[in-house]
Amino acid sequence: MADLVPLVETTRGGTRECLHFGALAVTDVTGRVLAHAGDPHWVTFTRSTLKPLQALPFLQGGGVQHFQFTPSNLALLCASHSGEAMHVREVDDILAKAGVGYQRLQCGCQPPRAGELGPPPPPGAAFDERHHNCSGKHSGFLAWCVQHGAPMETYLEPAHPLQQSVRDHVAEAVGLQQHQMPVGIDGCSAPNYAMPLANLARGFARIASGTQDARFGESFAAVADAMTAHPDLVSGTGRSDLAFMQAGRGDWVTKVGADGVQVVASRSRGEALALKISDGSKPALHAATVEALDQLGWLDAAQREALRPWRWETIASVKGVPVGERRPVFRLARGA
Repeated sequence: MADLVPLVETTRGGTRECLHFGALAVTDVTGRVLAHAGDPHWVTFTRSTLKPLQALPFLQGGGVQHFQFTPSNLALLCASHSGEAMHVREVDDILAKAGVGYQRLQCGCQPPRAGELGPPPPPGAAFDERHHNCSGKHSGFLAWCVQHGAPMETYLEPAHPLQQSVRDHVAEAVGLQQHQMPVGIDGCSAPNYAMPLANLARGFARIASGTQDARFGESFAAVADAMTAHPDLVSGTGRSDLAFMQAGRGDWVTKVGADGVQVVASRSRGEALALKISDGSKPALHAATVEALDQLGWLDAAQREALRPWRWETIASVKGVPVGERRPVFRLARGA
């Protein structure tokens, strides 16, 4: 933990209540560390930030053309969505094009994220695997199996040809060897990988570079175009990735992951920021991300104002009475 530093603190009545530690790295497409707080090589599980890279075998294998997937379909492959009607429609479209029923999805069933959207679902509402926030990714996995004649029953097994291809493509994209990426199982039961923040940032900087990337250029351009064109499908109503990509005006490719992971890549700069809050606090994660973007000079006045709600500067009671503050306590160091 010595390599983690205080990033955000909260106070109540003027007295510190919480101190959130973490680390962040800013890199270019080569992995060169341009700025950091704490250890830029801190190893963390990538969680859902990995989704755009997990789609590489499908993209590189011509899956988009084979099934005539639209950019909105591709956005769903990279999504941690809210299970809203627009998301379920896209999942249905993907599965229909692949000729697969939703019962084949092995992500499990997850009710829509009603707590972030407003009122809870009505009594008696029925949900299935399509409502799971990772159902887009899993639909893409199944489509890959259909295209390549691979078994669907075991598509989540680490030894499955699909997951072997995912691991190979991810390692190449982030500049690591496969043995340098510890494997774990994500909340949707799919394999997930841990890696240094700088390598995660490098992978997203390459995504943002699009066709300039000599190895994955067309695939990265397709992913970046789809995510920035359809941020509502990548996340959902009231969600952070939607707000950040809207504020980025087509320049930022962003993806949040569970337990305090966030990546923001700039297409015009060919750079990316990867951040980890060690205790997984979402408010602290968002506040630190906005502050880092501000210190990097990525925000103009309008973007700063648009992202103000995500700084969570004032802590209020249930009745809306201000009771404390949340503020960043770090300064980015330039270079490695």
